Amino acid sequence: MEYQQILEEIYQQILPYAKEGKQADYIPELAKVNPDQFGMCINTIYGETASIEQADTRFSIQSISKVFSLAMCLSIKGDDLWKKVGKEPSGTAFNSLFQLEIEKGVPRNPFINSGAIVMADILLTNLADPEADYLRFVRTVAGNDTIDYNRQVAESEREKGYLNAAIANLLKYHNSIDNDIERVLQFYFLTCSIEMSCRELSLAFLAFANHRRKFDYAGITLTSSQVKRMNAIMQTCGFYDEAGEFSYLVGLPGKSGVGGGIVAIYPLQYSVAVWSPRLNPKGNSVMGIKALELLTSYTKESIF
Repeated sequence: MEYQQILEEIYQQILPYAKEGKQADYIPELAKVNPDQFGMCINTIYGETASIEQADTRFSIQSISKVFSLAMCLSIKGDDLWKKVGKEPSGTAFNSLFQLEIEKGVPRNPFINSGAIVMADILLTNLADPEADYLRFVRTVAGNDTIDYNRQVAESEREKGYLNAAIANLLKYHNSIDNDIERVLQFYFLTCSIEMSCRELSLAFLAFANHRRKFDYAGITLTSSQVKRMNAIMQTCGFYDEAGEFSYLVGLPGKSGVGGGIVAIYPLQYSVAVWSPRLNPKGNSVMGIKALELLTSYTKESIF
């Protein structure tokens, strides 16, 4: 498959969508990002790579980080994790307080904010140095020791994180988190602030694309079965309440973030990352979703 030629053709096809949507301006630091940027990179499990435009520009990965959190929590807790967090699509906004209240403090899945806050709490309880250990894992799985947190973004999110604070308080009320609320929120926002490029994200997610290869990074180990089940959760829950639409249009497991990034996996073939800061009303990148739709249409490669 000539992926470089396909990516170049895709970019020309999505240019009419370049001004649609807007960046996540409810997070002050993300509002400062130039929205007129686009990057895309594919890495195959065979060592092939293709990229276009700003594929090496780093951006705040935001909720894409929840996949790394899930990998760490699964490694630590195994199936006991599912006593704290569900595996079902939410059908509501990623920051829904209503759903969490109805379901008595048990988040619907690990990728909505309440689920990710519970995972942050688990990591705080089980890691000797949570901030350093989390970053070490991300750097190891991506193969790049220069990846880092953006503490300005984390502080910006905490400054305006009223709804997430409400979620954390409700979780605490239902005994779904053990640690101090402020400590959990600070760590949660910090994990979301990690900056990576499309190339780095694509390389990192090869670990989830190839379940036949041993998953062992910085002491975080997963079985082949656990990696496959993570793919299933990405397929059903990776795009908030637009997961069904993404599955219909693209047909790949993946995860998005309000920084404008999307990562998707074609199991046993490739990992692809795309970035464009302008978001649709569901919080997903407009150009990113269109680019991935065209990718699976042109290549006729999807899980279906």
